[in-house]
Amino acid sequence: MIKNKINMKGADIGMDKKESLKIIAVREFDDNGELYNVVDFLNKSLKDRNLVFGIRKKGEKGTITIYEA
Repeated sequence: MIKNKINMKGADIGMDKKESLKIIAVREFDDNGELYNVVDFLNKSLKDRNLVFGIRKKGEKGTITIYEA
């Protein structure tokens, strides 16, 4: 069976090809430079609960997505 490794800023999850991450929530924020630190903290703290946090930056906005693995 082929395994994919997804590394999202502190979270390291091995997944089968047929599995995917389920989006739980998406929220856009003004980027104050601390969003990466928050996402890193959440990923390190909650990865044992099968949660993965992603971040995307567009201009002055940042979007945080919460996934269930």
